[in-house]
Amino acid sequence: MANFAKNEKCPTSADLLAFQLGDMEIESGSHVREHLAACEFCAAELAFYRRYPMDLEEELTEPEAIPEPLYQLAEALLQHNAAPGSFSQLLKGRR
Repeated sequence: MANFAKNEKCPTSADLLAFQLGDMEIESGSHVREHLAACEFCAAELAFYRRYPMDLEEELTEPEAIPEPLYQLAEALLQHNAAPGSFSQLLKGRR
């Protein structure tokens, strides 16, 4: 379960959705089927699409990058060993 993540060999979410809906060429579908036999993550994603059907007409987009100031704020909040006052210093720098 430690490697339960999508990697560069995995089909895209759009490809998995097309496979689920039967909107994929036979050769591509064969590759996806073989991949699903070995990849628990993609199999789980496909099970999600079965449980919560989607439409290919819906646009699948990649999430946008977090704006740098928000990313820095999140990092400051999440660091367990943050120096005292680092949060205050971060806020002062953004005014």
